[in-house]
Amino acid sequence: SEQAWPAIKGIFQSISAKSGNEPCCDWVGPDGAGHFVKMVHNGIEYGDMQLICEAYHLMKDALGMSQEEMADVLEEWNKGELDSFLIEISRDILRFKDKDGKYLLEKIRDTAGQKGTGKWTAISALEYGVPVSLIAEAVFARCLSSLQGERIEASKQIPGPSKTKYEGDKKQFVNDIKYALYASKIVSYAQGFMLMREAAKDLGWKLNFGGIALMWRGGCIIRSVFLGNIKQAFDKNQNLSNLLLDDFFKKEVQKCQDSWRRVVASAVTLGIPTPAFSTALAFFDGYRSARLPANLIQAQRDYFGAHTYELLDKPGNFIHTNWTGHGGNVSSTTYQA
Repeated sequence: SEQAWPAIKGIFQSISAKSGNEPCCDWVGPDGAGHFVKMVHNGIEYGDMQLICEAYHLMKDALGMSQEEMADVLEEWNKGELDSFLIEISRDILRFKDKDGKYLLEKIRDTAGQKGTGKWTAISALEYGVPVSLIAEAVFARCLSSLQGERIEASKQIPGPSKTKYEGDKKQFVNDIKYALYASKIVSYAQGFMLMREAAKDLGWKLNFGGIALMWRGGCIIRSVFLGNIKQAFDKNQNLSNLLLDDFFKKEVQKCQDSWRRVVASAVTLGIPTPAFSTALAFFDGYRSARLPANLIQAQRDYFGAHTYELLDKPGNFIHTNWTGHGGNVSSTTYQA
């Protein structure tokens, strides 16, 4: 409890992981707040892992790179913006050889397991109406991987594009993949913090988002250098609605944007699935759009189900139109599911 925390704080923080000299352990909040934050942490972990796998898939299949070449790339990435535990261990995995001298990774069955925290994060996002699309796609990618037998059979029957290898500048494309990974990662964290903010609002928690980012900087699977930038963003503005609106992250995503788009477009052209890269970009484009085509959805709903709609100049006033000229003007009650 919050009352007990001061009595045990020194013990827990003295044995916790550290980021510099700062302990990565603190009081989060009451009534399961810490469990919820840990769940979102694990959901972001699902997203990070999927993003790295998509980068690996592109380098391996589109560029035909060897495992040693890919490991060298990850080692270089780990010196900059993408410095993280998962990049570090992925580099080591790519270099690891079995007792027979062959790379172990190629022997591992491509069916990803899961314990449920990613799924719980996606379910919570749906319940709160928060578009945590990247984590959801990461969960679905694992579900798709489990259909190995069906995929093998489908690969024999369903042809893909005629070109499956990237024919442009290989070095430039590797750099593009790096920036696509970085931008998508920013979106994933932005979505995770959106979900925590909505839960905190609903449940009356006073979450310290900068403190949460600090706790994740050491001793965590998603440990990464840019968590410090997240802490700084919330230290500057505790009411920040989205990380994408912070000056630092706006600049970083802008730096990545052209590369990100080239990677997603190339992956689609080559028939290489990149669900996390793609959904991150779709979210980014949707979030920065002043107007979306949801007005047509509202008109469709009103046409077939009399669900009503609002006019731009009269928000809060729900209207039903008799679109067909017959059937009366009865409309359904309005509510948000």
